[in-house]
Amino acid sequence: MRAIDPEIPDDGHRSRQRQLAGDLRALILAGDIGPDQRLPSTAELTRRYGVNNQTVTRALAILKAEGLVTGHRGKSVTSTRRRPAVVRAGHYPAPIAPGRDAVFQLLEVAERPAPAQVALAFGIVTGTPVLCRHQMLVLDGEPAELVWAYYPAEVARGTALAEDRRMPGGSPRVLAALGHPLRHAIDQVSVRPATVAEFLALRLAGDIPVLRQFRIAYTGDDRPIEVTVMVKAGQQFEIRYELSGPG
Repeated sequence: MRAIDPEIPDDGHRSRQRQLAGDLRALILAGDIGPDQRLPSTAELTRRYGVNNQTVTRALAILKAEGLVTGHRGKSVTSTRRRPAVVRAGHYPAPIAPGRDAVFQLLEVAERPAPAQVALAFGIVTGTPVLCRHQMLVLDGEPAELVWAYYPAEVARGTALAEDRRMPGGSPRVLAALGHPLRHAIDQVSVRPATVAEFLALRLAGDIPVLRQFRIAYTGDDRPIEVTVMVKAGQQFEIRYELSGPG
């Protein structure tokens, strides 16, 4: 385990318990505190952060709520084996790291007015009807990701895209059968606090942020054919991008 620097300064903005939890979380997620490994003792943490036992207890409670540590009063606290799922950026279905139980639940299929960012991607007026397929990814029994996939209404109406059921092979297979094979996609990735609806749906612990992916998928003639918004529970995922060398 990497040693924690002595006399950790106060950042002056967050509560000291959240600062302490943030530092320990970073060590756990980076592998510097490995699975089943003991965390520094309460005495060590109180000395290095200049806090009392209650602050340390509250910091550890934050990490326990996130499933990253386990332990009971009077016993050492250890890191669990829970780690973010690594997903490779690519078209649906997103590959999940082996050993994780991933299930998509279809929540709604309906035509909706196009949100501003979706309308801009499709080159249509905001509020123009588009088909939306709304899903939730449940990872190891926990809600992990909300997905909204949008399609031009004139393309989706009367097709499998508009049916209230899962599509074997996902949207790429259906779009290809309709004469719109996906050729490439562009992702925009951002991090922000969760909305109230996202917080409740994803059952977030505390102030965990969400990871938002906004993806535009194009056909061979560079027509935007699918726009996807993915909102992931921040502690549940890491996204892997594979880049080719120059030239």
